[in-house]
Amino acid sequence: MGPAAYDRAITVFSPDGRLFQVEYAREAVKRGTTACGITYENGVLLAVDKNIASGLIVPASIEKIFQIDEHIGIATSGLVADARRLIEDARLKAQRNRLAYNEPISVPTLTREICDIKQVYTQYGGARPFGTALLIAGVNKEAFLFETDPSGAFTQYTATSIGMGKGDVEKIFEKYYKEKMSRADAIDLALRGLNIVSEKKIKKENIEMITIEVKEKYKKVSKEEIERSLERLGRELESERRERSEDR
Repeated sequence: MGPAAYDRAITVFSPDGRLFQVEYAREAVKRGTTACGITYENGVLLAVDKNIASGLIVPASIEKIFQIDEHIGIATSGLVADARRLIEDARLKAQRNRLAYNEPISVPTLTREICDIKQVYTQYGGARPFGTALLIAGVNKEAFLFETDPSGAFTQYTATSIGMGKGDVEKIFEKYYKEKMSRADAIDLALRGLNIVSEKKIKKENIEMITIEVKEKYKKVSKEEIERSLERLGRELESERRERSEDR
């Protein structure tokens, strides 16, 4: 029996131990817009290139980063409608934790509970997995950054990416990331990563970026700050091109 015999039901494993519906959900994530997260000295950053194809679309109407609480944000890639369902669950869990315990929910706890929901949808018939991956970023006494998978698995990172071009962005992060980097350096690195996978020159209007710090909590990065970072990036890339041409 070929693979087609095992990909019609989420509850059936193939002989080689695969759940095809989960793998198809991962493919939906790979076709999504690129999102990245970076931890730095005092906090954590999330950034997304909205990759707007039409000039008729209002950029502000496309939301890829969502505030969960004053200390947690989530960036999505894949099916946005699926992600919004998980976002609502995350917001409810965060508020219930405040009401029950009079304290903000911890980032690892929220991540685990959201991934428990994702896992349930890989185990029972009559439903399909969520076709979205999430970057969950936040601070308690320290900064956290988690990447979640449609299967319900999650992993903590210092810097990572999801969506289209994930591998290319992570190569940039592996090359340039430094522990305890400044907020400005983290913004520059995020834009460098998004630039490497963008088909066109990235524009400040298409970039959505937030930072979360222990003191300042959830904060949107202004378009002016993104523009200054893009100017610095342009100068750095031009300098690197000159160096390469001189080496030749």
